[in-house]
Amino acid sequence: MSASLTTRRFVAAFLAAGALVGAAALPASADDDRREHRGGQSSVVISDVQYGTAGRDRSARALNREWVEVKNTGRRSVNLRGFTLTDRQGNRYRFADFRLDGRSSVKVHTGQGRDTRHDVYQDRRHQIWDERDTATLRDNRGNVIDT
Repeated sequence: MSASLTTRRFVAAFLAAGALVGAAALPASADDDRREHRGGQSSVVISDVQYGTAGRDRSARALNREWVEVKNTGRRSVNLRGFTLTDRQGNRYRFADFRLDGRSSVKVHTGQGRDTRHDVYQDRRHQIWDERDTATLRDNRGNVIDT
């Protein structure tokens, strides 16, 4: 009978350890939920946001310090043509024919400048992003990819 009791204790300890491992895996499943929210298969995400500072500095330099970074986490390049980046007030930036290489990113600056492979510009004359705002990235069909 003591062998049976030992076996039961071993099984109970094994199941308890499995429950702990399962609990530790919860953040991974939360990440899966976020991936699902982004549209399932998309490797394109909003990776960082630098919002403007409070004040009235509307210089080109100040506006270009305000940006949203869009990153391709996948290996294959993605054409962002028709993708949009919006805020709560309805300000919208629409990507033209822009190919984002795999494992690379592009910063969408608020101000004016010359577009490159790593920086594009909205050509706006006023601040858009602040600490209370929400950036939303949609694909060319209007599906939310990331917020």
